[in-house]
Amino acid sequence: MSQTQVQVQTQVQVQTADFDMAAEYAALSESHQTGAVVTFVGKVREMNEGARVSGLTLEHYPGMTEKALQGIVEQAQARWPLLGCKVIHRVGALALGEQIVFVGVASQHRDAAFAACQFMMDYLKTQAPFWKKEQTTQGAVWVEAKDSDTQAAKIWD
Repeated sequence: MSQTQVQVQTQVQVQTADFDMAAEYAALSESHQTGAVVTFVGKVREMNEGARVSGLTLEHYPGMTEKALQGIVEQAQARWPLLGCKVIHRVGALALGEQIVFVGVASQHRDAAFAACQFMMDYLKTQAPFWKKEQTTQGAVWVEAKDSDTQAAKIWD
């Protein structure tokens, strides 16, 4: 298959079930034109803003969220020559240490794969319609958007 015949494979999933990172990587690596695969996995951590976290709950509007994630993927495809993109975002109740989000990008070259993966994560943090409530030792608290995430996303404007 020549480079002009390459069909970009993209997929966006919002789900309660966990995902298999090895299987997602294998799917992104399948093409022999792929020279770089960059993946990111976000997990539930035990601390946030100085508070001890025991878990979190993610809520979303079905349909609207998938559309927003697809828009982020399409923006990445318009900026870099990608061979594949996959975004999986979990919703519902998640325990400490569980996987929350997967972003995987395949490209012929590492620069495009690294940049597109970071772009998609920065935009997911600031533009994806999710509502996050953390369970802390002081009770459940809604998590506000961080100024540092907004600043990180501005580098792509």
